[in-house]
Amino acid sequence: MKNVNNYSENFKKPNGSTNCFFVSDLHGRIDRFQKLFQTIEIEKPEIVFLGGDILPKLQSSGNGIKDFINDYLLKELSYLRVKLKDSYPRIFVILGNDDGQYYEKSLIKASSEGLLDYIHNCKKQVGRWTIYGYSYVPPTPYRLKDWERYDVSRYIDPGCISPEEGEHSFPISPNEVRYSTIQKDLNELTGTEDLHDAVFLFHTPPYKSNLDRAALDGQMIDHVPLDLHVGSIAVRRLVEAKQPHLTLHGHIHESAKITGAWQDRIGRTIMISAAHDGPELALVKFYLEDPNSATRELL
Repeated sequence: MKNVNNYSENFKKPNGSTNCFFVSDLHGRIDRFQKLFQTIEIEKPEIVFLGGDILPKLQSSGNGIKDFINDYLLKELSYLRVKLKDSYPRIFVILGNDDGQYYEKSLIKASSEGLLDYIHNCKKQVGRWTIYGYSYVPPTPYRLKDWERYDVSRYIDPGCISPEEGEHSFPISPNEVRYSTIQKDLNELTGTEDLHDAVFLFHTPPYKSNLDRAALDGQMIDHVPLDLHVGSIAVRRLVEAKQPHLTLHGHIHESAKITGAWQDRIGRTIMISAAHDGPELALVKFYLEDPNSATRELL
């Protein structure tokens, strides 16, 4: 896997390969979205993955856009579909922990109209590949809990706010907040299925990997050192046990800078993050049949 820090030549597509783009954590930055749309128009990937945290925080934007999804994102995708016609890519989308769940209704509607595939907690087929999506992350120090769940138990790391003590932008039952876990969700989503040809679009990275290293060095709460790894144990267990073909992640912006890696591997499973802590768009390109071919461009 290579790291590329500027525009590259268009992919020279091998026969039978599926050209993919992956981005995450764009946080409503118009400049990043415009670079993505321009590159899609030029290079015409077949699949684009958007890995969550796509909206301005709390749906507010410094660009004067009141409803980022409807007034910007879906309009731009509609324009792109008109321009590209039959070359318009399949676009898989999940939300992230900074995206209010209230707004997923707009993505569900766009999905029903074929503009994109909103794929949280469900799966869709692309040829031989099964694409799964899942938005929830383990508890964080932030108050918005729309896309946060207990991981494998009701334990939370020091300094974090539990899903029960945080805020939600939509009604949710106290029992669901208290007793739901990422592990239970993933078990129900995948069941006993063979994941040999599965691709997962997660927001959270797996625990103790190159992709979940937070900048918490030396920080302590009540004399307890904070865990430097903040990913999901449940996601790691799923990867270890079921060995999917590929997993895609975001969420922890600084991890790649700290570890020097935006990809990792557990057994046969390739794991890639598109999170980035700089001002650029981090665009990961890969062939679905060979994720080892992945490159990461900072545009």
